Amino acid sequence: MDFVTFGIIVDDVALPDGRVARDLLGGGGPQTAFGMRLWAGRVGLAARVGNDLPDAAWAWLRASGVDTEGVRVTEYPTLRAWQHVSAEGGRRHEWQTPPAAIDAQLARNVADLPEAYRQARGWHLGLHPEEPPLEFMAELRALGGLVSVEPFRAAQQTPAPEALRALLAATDIFSPNLAGARSLVGPGTPEQVIERLLDAGATVVALRLGAEGSLVADGRGGQTARIPALPVVVVDPVGAGNAYCGGFLTGWVETGSVAEAGLRGAVAASFLLEQVGLPDGTRAAEWARRRRERMEALRKGSNW
Repeated sequence: MDFVTFGIIVDDVALPDGRVARDLLGGGGPQTAFGMRLWAGRVGLAARVGNDLPDAAWAWLRASGVDTEGVRVTEYPTLRAWQHVSAEGGRRHEWQTPPAAIDAQLARNVADLPEAYRQARGWHLGLHPEEPPLEFMAELRALGGLVSVEPFRAAQQTPAPEALRALLAATDIFSPNLAGARSLVGPGTPEQVIERLLDAGATVVALRLGAEGSLVADGRGGQTARIPALPVVVVDPVGAGNAYCGGFLTGWVETGSVAEAGLRGAVAASFLLEQVGLPDGTRAAEWARRRRERMEALRKGSNW
């Protein structure tokens, strides 16, 4: 396995215009896997679900080419949540599942991973910045792959410097959005925020800026790049950040270039923005490299 990501939640998405889309395969893991699969052949998804996971979700996983050996069916129900999307593109997550099931289904353990998954070159997971799974992340790194993380949400209070250093030291790629990053290091421009994260010990930072694209930096090699967002008609932002992270991870692992990684991430995100739910992975793969060429032209022409 080349890349592995985690988690499945069935989403009911409430859009700003009043429309509601139900029973969508979400939770970050499938969207991240989609972003990985655009660029990599062997992608695995590790998650715990119930026997009530909708047939349509299983069908997408089979058709996408994402390996599901790591998806375990337990006695608990599949996690389900509301995603309330604001007109400004913000999102509010609301659980529909009892707390006991949430804890059980979100549990992550290296010992539960299939043997092929333990050979992965890269891992991506989401986390709450106040409670990062540092031990789990260390176990993943010990297997030999790089660990990429994104905060699920902004921190509720600014972490102590030592806590932030511990989080960043446990990651190879840190990919917050601007609000999440500011909650960790204080207000400032994207350039100031990313510099503070690097000073606090981050190795590679991919700072996601929504419609403004992303600012990416390699703290050790000195590479930086501004990556524009690919112009698309935005229908639903849910999952776009996850897809970006999946694409970014493949680019960094395979090329060592933050610019290439950022371009792959932006392309992956563009597909999620254009529709509600997950795109057809096979059809998207046909267009991904053409969009990558468009992104390179945009970047060169933008003076970024």
